[in-house]
Amino acid sequence: MGDITVNPNESAVSGNAGTPATTTAATDPATERLSRRTVQAHVGSIQQMAYVRPIRYEEGRAGGMRAFEVKNGPMRFVSMADKALDVSQLEYRGENLTFLSKPGLNGRNPFDTHGAEAQRSIMGGLFFTCGFENIGAPYTDPEGHEYPMHGRIRTTPAEHVSADAHWTDDGEYVISVSGEVREAELFGENLVMRRTITTVVGRPEIVVDDVVTNEGFRDEPLMWMYHCNAGWPLLAEGAQVIIPSRHAEPRNEDAANDTTPWSEIGEPVPNKPESVFIHTLASDPDGRSFAAVMNRKLGLGLSVEFDTADFPYFMQWKSVAAGDYVVGLEPANSSVHGRGYHEKRGDLHTIAPGASEHKRVTFRIHEGAAALDALERRRDALLA
Repeated sequence: MGDITVNPNESAVSGNAGTPATTTAATDPATERLSRRTVQAHVGSIQQMAYVRPIRYEEGRAGGMRAFEVKNGPMRFVSMADKALDVSQLEYRGENLTFLSKPGLNGRNPFDTHGAEAQRSIMGGLFFTCGFENIGAPYTDPEGHEYPMHGRIRTTPAEHVSADAHWTDDGEYVISVSGEVREAELFGENLVMRRTITTVVGRPEIVVDDVVTNEGFRDEPLMWMYHCNAGWPLLAEGAQVIIPSRHAEPRNEDAANDTTPWSEIGEPVPNKPESVFIHTLASDPDGRSFAAVMNRKLGLGLSVEFDTADFPYFMQWKSVAAGDYVVGLEPANSSVHGRGYHEKRGDLHTIAPGASEHKRVTFRIHEGAAALDALERRRDALLA
């Protein structure tokens, strides 16, 4: 997997699986040490500015759910231990950047994976993981096996969960959350995802490293999508969707009839149908690409970056319906048309017994006019 390449005024990260990302530019060790000592001189406890804390919710549908709250300077997010360690909330300088659907924050419920009933528990968040037997609409195969909307992995509690925060020898304060999530069935699949979520103080970034291993003894489908969701106030009238898209194919008639360009966001409209577009992305020579939502009035943008070799499909979900106001950015290894679509084509992605696949996505917050200009320049450079 290649390094993440960014434009001037943007930070850059790289790294191998299982290791925290580090800056690609050379740094002065003395400066790094001074930075650490400067922080220590100005605070009593590092938790004044950065921490990871286990929390448990006490009421409503979220009652009893375990999670980790992470603060990295002005950035705060929550990783849900009881829902695949997916990130439910992301804030920056007190501004919410993500979408929370009408059911609200919720833990694992008995209707989570019953066909279209999944819509009663899909809550959005910075991202939720879709797969591994299906993504997209519910599907029943010719033998009667049922595959719920966006699969089951998003509702699965993590095991062997841990969190850490420490200074490195390079003078960086690294915060991480990790755990294992297993999707398995008697006489069925046995897939284990090892997830590590990392952030470094001073960088408004979240790096998600996932490794899925087939611990069974037969080939298994492995459909994999990150459903990343921008919400108000980042998403507001005048906001823009920035995607280096060479072609955008409407998923259905509703999307084809949407007269507003996919890149533009208008005001909420009661009962407006959702639109989904399947994009063909441009990428850099290393296969890196990105997608973002930015709001110049707010002075903030949120991007997700990934390797197109890992994610040959990219979908955009756009809903400006009042009360369901959201844009989803969805890198995937399969089409949102779902399992039945790939079965008919004969190209359903599978993983061999004992094999592993690694995926990484990086979320980055972009602040200020120069950083937002850089996002647009990067898109234009990829499309040139």
